[in-house]
Amino acid sequence: MQREGVQSGRPVVASGQSDEPGLVARLLAELGPAEPAAVMVFASPSAGLTGIAQGLGEGLPGCRVIGCSSAGEFACGGYCNGSVVAIGLPAARFRADAIWLRNLPGLGVSDWMADLRAQMARFEPNGRRSRFGLLLIDGLSQQEELVAATVDAVSHRLPVLGGSAGDGLRFEQTCLVLDGVSHADSAIFCLFETDFAIEEVIFDHFSPSATRMVVTQAIPEERLILEINAEPAAEEYARLIGVPVAALNPRAFAENPLLVRMGGQYYVRAIREVTPQGGLTLMSSIETGVMMTLGRADDLTHGFEARLRALGGPPVLILTFDCILRRLALEQAGLEAAVARIFGQYRIAGFNTYGEQHGGVHVNQTFVGLAFLDPEAAHAA
Repeated sequence: MQREGVQSGRPVVASGQSDEPGLVARLLAELGPAEPAAVMVFASPSAGLTGIAQGLGEGLPGCRVIGCSSAGEFACGGYCNGSVVAIGLPAARFRADAIWLRNLPGLGVSDWMADLRAQMARFEPNGRRSRFGLLLIDGLSQQEELVAATVDAVSHRLPVLGGSAGDGLRFEQTCLVLDGVSHADSAIFCLFETDFAIEEVIFDHFSPSATRMVVTQAIPEERLILEINAEPAAEEYARLIGVPVAALNPRAFAENPLLVRMGGQYYVRAIREVTPQGGLTLMSSIETGVMMTLGRADDLTHGFEARLRALGGPPVLILTFDCILRRLALEQAGLEAAVARIFGQYRIAGFNTYGEQHGGVHVNQTFVGLAFLDPEAAHAA
């Protein structure tokens, strides 16, 4: 069990293995003294997330309990599997509201917008405090782009970050939970206010290479590429990265991402799997005719540490959504100890995702975090 002390209304991070006897009671013992306004729970698919969330809600009356299943977890230390991470945001320094955005396959954009506007209207702002939004989305819904854009259209320049719920590397079933009720094919939008200063931390570790390709046949609604350069997609991708088709696996995808240029920036279009027919299923949107560039990995940790050192003060927490393929690349490079040191030093906690959202955009293989900084320390910096 990871223990984090309660100090001056700071966020509290508690964690444990999902099969640990008495886990909920131990989490409550850590979270309870903070009197949280909200608790976020990120859990291994095997953890029984709904039951854990219900237990936390019963033990923390009036607290919003928000969470999802993950592709991995971390709690101010190294990457974990089979664990549960709970992050408590004390009511002394946070205010929270959360709503469901249901029926993602039904594309109920008008209903989502109405619910979001009603939430914004009842959550009257305090001009002296920071406001932000957090978004959790079913990572198998294939609707992250639409949901992120819808929230961005309603939120009026509010910082909104989030992640796609995961299922390890199985890609079979995800779970989202709000106040003890769970749904799939849904999203949760959380609106927060805090007297901590906040700062977004967005980082990826890829640059475009000279290798370009064009999607010559795709099924956009399935995020499926059938052909690249008029060749079967998996065969052509394997040729371009210099491996046989049989060697295409999550680690190969993590090391050789596809990049798409939009608005002067490159965004990763991560590959999820090879289909039996030789296509490539992606973790974000794709269309026929899109030009793509093969990504080249930069240093995995040095640039990341430089970005963290540039924060406006020491963070009391960096709430983080970190792509599972980024994690696989770090593990393949043997950098687990370096990651554990960095995550501990900068108090980084959250979960490994099937995709990340920020600024109204759905991305892959990106570290998306929100740093909470003590206002006085941030001002002094």
